[in-house]
Amino acid sequence: MAWIETIHETDADGELKEIYDEIMGARGKMSNIMRVHSLNPEAMKRHMDFYLTIMFGRSGLRRAERELIGTVVSVANACPYCKHHHAEALNFYWKDDDRIARLLENYRSADLSPRELALAGFCDDLTRNPGAASEEKTAALREHGLSDKDILDATLITGYFNFVNRVALGLGVEFSQEEMQGFNY
Repeated sequence: MAWIETIHETDADGELKEIYDEIMGARGKMSNIMRVHSLNPEAMKRHMDFYLTIMFGRSGLRRAERELIGTVVSVANACPYCKHHHAEALNFYWKDDDRIARLLENYRSADLSPRELALAGFCDDLTRNPGAASEEKTAALREHGLSDKDILDATLITGYFNFVNRVALGLGVEFSQEEMQGFNY
């Protein structure tokens, strides 16, 4: 499951059990990326709070756009765990396996709307070339109907996935088809 010790929810007690129960209540099940935090329950809680805020909280970004960002960033970082998890979540909205496959190959070939293409390009560039970020690149998103709050949300989601991709890659977090399915979207 990972390269470090983890505590399964069936073996948890105290604060860790409470946090597991809260996560499973919100998401429907426990993911391996959360389980890998089990030796630091406070970090797990803060991680999940941030994730729920940026991925499910109020935003001008639609849920599918948020999952698109997560998938694009995870592809750029070559993170199999997050790439497959969030492609699965995105397909909950797209319902198009072919389009998902094209996205995983190259987001430019996935028949994205101009707004989605602008978001994907911005987040991919911020991931691959963070030092090249500019006011002009940020401002260009406004031309696609994004507000400054939407741009902030897209940037937070991009930063989050760069973080979580490194957790998954750095600790060898594994996934299976069964582990990826059954979450609340």
